[in-house]
Amino acid sequence: MKRILYSLILSIVFINAFAQIPAGYYNNATGTGATLKSQLKTIITNGHIDNGYSGLWAGYQTTDRDNITISGYENDNTILDIYSENPNGTDPYSYNYSTGQCGSYNSEGDCYNREHVVPQSLFNSNAPMVSDIHFIRPTDGKVNGMRSNFPFGKVGIASFTSQNGSKLGTSVSPGYSGTVFEPVDAFKGDIARMIFYFVTRYETQLSGFSTGNMLGGSAFPGLQTWELNQLLAWHTADPVSATEIARNNASYTYQGNRNPYIDHPEYVASIWGTPVVDTQAPTAPTNLATSNPTSNTISLSWTASTDNIGVAGYDVYKDGVFYATVTGTTATVSGLNPSTTYIFYVIAKDAAGNTSTASNTASGTTLASGQPGGSCGTEDFTNIPASASSYTIRTWTNNSINWTATDARTDQTINGKAITIKNGDLTSSTISGGIGSLTITTKLPFTDTAGNLTLQINGNNAGTIPFGTTATTTTISNINIPNNVVIKIINSESGKRISIDDLSWTCYSALGTSEATKDKSFSIYPNPVRNHELFVKGENLNKILRAEIYDLSGKLIQTVANPFKNSNKINLSGIKKGIYILKTDNISSKFIVE
Repeated sequence: MKRILYSLILSIVFINAFAQIPAGYYNNATGTGATLKSQLKTIITNGHIDNGYSGLWAGYQTTDRDNITISGYENDNTILDIYSENPNGTDPYSYNYSTGQCGSYNSEGDCYNREHVVPQSLFNSNAPMVSDIHFIRPTDGKVNGMRSNFPFGKVGIASFTSQNGSKLGTSVSPGYSGTVFEPVDAFKGDIARMIFYFVTRYETQLSGFSTGNMLGGSAFPGLQTWELNQLLAWHTADPVSATEIARNNASYTYQGNRNPYIDHPEYVASIWGTPVVDTQAPTAPTNLATSNPTSNTISLSWTASTDNIGVAGYDVYKDGVFYATVTGTTATVSGLNPSTTYIFYVIAKDAAGNTSTASNTASGTTLASGQPGGSCGTEDFTNIPASASSYTIRTWTNNSINWTATDARTDQTINGKAITIKNGDLTSSTISGGIGSLTITTKLPFTDTAGNLTLQINGNNAGTIPFGTTATTTTISNINIPNNVVIKIINSESGKRISIDDLSWTCYSALGTSEATKDKSFSIYPNPVRNHELFVKGENLNKILRAEIYDLSGKLIQTVANPFKNSNKINLSGIKKGIYILKTDNISSKFIVE
C-alpha cells in the first residue's frame, strides 16, 4: 500500500518541489570537481539562518512529518524517523511531534531525539553545525544511542539490529574494518546526500574537525576514501525521492539554504565522479584445516583470499549447508553431535556481493560424549575497533561471536590488542556448547589499584577475576553450565581501568563435572537410586539456591529452586533409567537411576 500511494503522489510532489527552487539559485554553479564544490559552498552559505539547537524541535514540525506533503508513508502526521520507518509495511512504533521528544530512554519506542548524521563530537558541538537541520534528523533515542559516533557503512555481522532493520556491526565496506552503522536501503541515499551537504557547506572548516573515520582533513574531497566510495554507491543505488525534495523545500523555508545534491543529484558525479562497479570475485580460500575437536565443536582455519578491492568476509559451510559468516580466517563450529564426522568448506565474498569458488574441503570428527577436548572458544581481541583512547561502546565480531564492551577504549595492549574497560562490562552474544572453565588475562594499564572483576554466565555470578599492575592470567574452573551461554565480565570498581586479553573457555562436559568436582562434605545416596528419591548430605544445605539435573549429553532434565529448604531429598519421579549429573550452586555429582 505504501508503494502504491507513494507512486500516486510522486509526480505531483516533484512538480511542486522543483518549482520551489528559487530562480537563479544555482546560476554560479558552473564548474566541476573541487571548483564546483566550492561554488556550491558559497551558494548554500549565503542566506543560512542559524535557528539554534533548540529550534530544531520547531523545525521538525514542517520538515519531518509523515504526511502527504512530506512523505506519503502512513500519512498519520507522526514524526518521520529514518531509523524506525518501515517503507514497505507497518512501522514498529511512531512518535507524536509534541509528546515524543527525549527525555531519557531505555528501549526503542521510548522517545525521539536529534540525530547528527555527522556526529557533533567531530566539531565540538559548535555553531552553526550543531543546529543545521539539513543533516540533523529526528530519530529514535535508543537507535541513535546505538549508532553513537560510528561512521556509516555496510555491515557484515551485526551486533545490533533495530526494529526497522538498521544495523550496527563490523564493516565490510572496502577499505574499512571498524564498526559502522547501516540504515535500511530506502534511506541510504538520504544519508549520503546529507553528508555530501555537510562536507560542502563546511569545507573550509574540515581541517579543524575530527575525522571520526569518515571526514577528510581538507576541503576536497572532504571525506575519507572508503567512506566517499560507500556514499557514492548509496547515492547511485537510492536516488533522490519525493520525500527528500519536500523536506529540502521545508528546510529552505525554515533555515534559508538548500541541499544542492537533492536539487541537482548530478552535481555528485560532477564533483566526485561515479563509483567503481566491482565485478571481480575474490580468490578461493586455501589450506582449510580442522583442529581442536571436542564432543560438540570443531575449529577451522584457512589461508586468506585476495581481492581487487577487499575481502569482506567468509561463509562457512558444514556438510554443504551454510553455517555462519566470519570476518577473519578462523572459526569454531559448535552445536555438533558427539562421535560424528563433518565436512567443511569456506567461500570468500567482497562488499559488492561477488563470491569466490569454494575452498578445499576438510573433514573433522567430534570426540565421544564426555571425552575431554581442547579449547571451546577464544577471543584474542584482534578484531576490536581501531585504536582510540576515548571511552564509549565498542562492538566487534570474532569466530561468529558478537562482543560488546561498554565504557571501553581500544588503545592498550597486553600480549597484543586488548580491550580496556572503565565503568562498564564485556558481554558476548549467545554461545552454544556451554562452558566448563574460563581463562583470562588482565592488567592495570594506568595507576589504579588492584581489585577484582566479576564473571557472570547467563546473568548469574560464576567467579571473580583478579587484576593488578602486572599481567595476570586466571582460570575459573568448574563453571559447568551446559547448552547456550552468555559470558559477561563486569568492572564494578568505579573509575578503575582494566585491560583484558587472551580470553578462552572450554565447552561443558557432563562427565568432566562429576566425581572430580565432588566435595568431601557433600554426598548423595542411595546411588544407584531405586525409589525415585535422591538424598543429599552436607553442610548448609538450606542455603543452596538451585539444583539442576542433566543427562550425559548435557541436556537439562529438571530444575529445583531452593531444593533443600524443607528436606534433604529430591523427587526423581518421571526420570528414566540412566546416568545423570546433579549440579548445585558449586558442587556436581554423578548418580545412577535404576
